[in-house]
Amino acid sequence: MNIFRRLFKIGQSEANSAIDQMEDPIKMTEQGIRDLRNDLEKSIESLAQVKALAIRAKNDMENTTAKADDYQQKAMLILQKAGDGKLDATEADRLAKEALIKKEEANKQSHLHKDEVTKFSTSVSQLENNVKDIKTNIKKWENELKTLKARVKVSKATKNLNKQMAELDSTGTVAMLERMKDKVTQEEALSEAYGDIANNNVSADDEIDKVINNVESTAESDLAKLKEQLKLNKTNKQA
Repeated sequence: MNIFRRLFKIGQSEANSAIDQMEDPIKMTEQGIRDLRNDLEKSIESLAQVKALAIRAKNDMENTTAKADDYQQKAMLILQKAGDGKLDATEADRLAKEALIKKEEANKQSHLHKDEVTKFSTSVSQLENNVKDIKTNIKKWENELKTLKARVKVSKATKNLNKQMAELDSTGTVAMLERMKDKVTQEEALSEAYGDIANNNVSADDEIDKVINNVESTAESDLAKLKEQLKLNKTNKQA
């Protein structure tokens, strides 16, 4: 019994240690998941904002490109009118030159917006990867948390079982059985003692009667046998 108790105590100690060691990891994992969810929310918000900037930069690039093309077309129309004699050549040159200047400004703006589109597109790609990584980590940590909780549940069940087994003696069950065994043994010995006393209390007359009864019983048996023998002999002679 002592060996089993020692084994149960060891199991109980290991279960307690396992639970103590897993209490903090569970809390840390839960906190880590909360932090990741906050990061995910912020990353999604940042991603939406950067995507909005990228979309706006792209629209601005397309608008300024179209504007540059429009100034190019206007300059050509002005020169054509001058060539057709519908517009003074000097005035046409001045206006065409102004249109080309506007075209160049639009082209510069278009190039700036194009650079912004490239920059924002790179940022969008990075943020999308961050969001993906965070989602993957959240799923991984959630699975880890489930595993930890399952291990704690098993450890607690093992702890309770080992505790119950370890406390068998402390409940007095074994001691009670031992006392009952001693009591039964004592009762058996007492019964045997009373039997011996009863045999020793037989009176002299009882002993005499017992012997006589035994003698008479033997004589009667012998008489019956003798009669049977005589009857058998008589039958043989007549035959």
